[in-house]
Amino acid sequence: MQTIGLIGGMSWESTALYYKLINERVRDRMGKLHSAPLLLYSYDFEEIKQMQYAGRWQEAAASLAEVARRLESAGARAIVLCTNTMHKLAPEITASVTVPFIDIGDATAQRIRAKGYRRVGLLGTKFTMEQDFYIDRLRAHDLDVLIPPADERADVNRIIYEELCLGNVAAPSRRRYQEVMAALVARGAEGMILGCTEITMLVGQDDTSVETFDTTAIHAETAADFAIG
Repeated sequence: MQTIGLIGGMSWESTALYYKLINERVRDRMGKLHSAPLLLYSYDFEEIKQMQYAGRWQEAAASLAEVARRLESAGARAIVLCTNTMHKLAPEITASVTVPFIDIGDATAQRIRAKGYRRVGLLGTKFTMEQDFYIDRLRAHDLDVLIPPADERADVNRIIYEELCLGNVAAPSRRRYQEVMAALVARGAEGMILGCTEITMLVGQDDTSVETFDTTAIHAETAADFAIG
């Protein structure tokens, strides 16, 4: 198997899911006691959050690129960034290494297109929902992306940073996400992208009438399949 380099800690709650999901995929495909060869660098997420909210993206890019280089030097044969939001800096990371960078947006879009959907709702951090880097990646796969209105985006973002990243899963927040997803379905969404790696902790297929696309699981499965070859 190929060794995968994970850039995690954003947040560690979802990085723990990556570790579990990758190894479950390897076990299910290979059997016996097989598990994935992984290298993990885990950030102090508070430092990353401060960079995000202060707009210090170049500083964050330099840090992530350096970590990617270190993982490659340590033997990683592909790089996996365990967060949707920081894929804003995917070009800088990709340019810093010679091994493949497994993009979460591409993996998710390919899964959606394989199911035959074109119009999807997107939930994520305010950066993921409001900036072009993620939506443009999805549109490159001929997807029509719907996002919630401003007040709903604020609630979705707040719940991620103030609750899910701290491991808090609250029933009122689940109901709020259900309302947001229902509104997107009413606008024509055929599927729902859980476009933050923590959202899967709160809602899933039982919380909406359309098919959900859990980016955490999709990305982890794609990484595991690369490792297996």
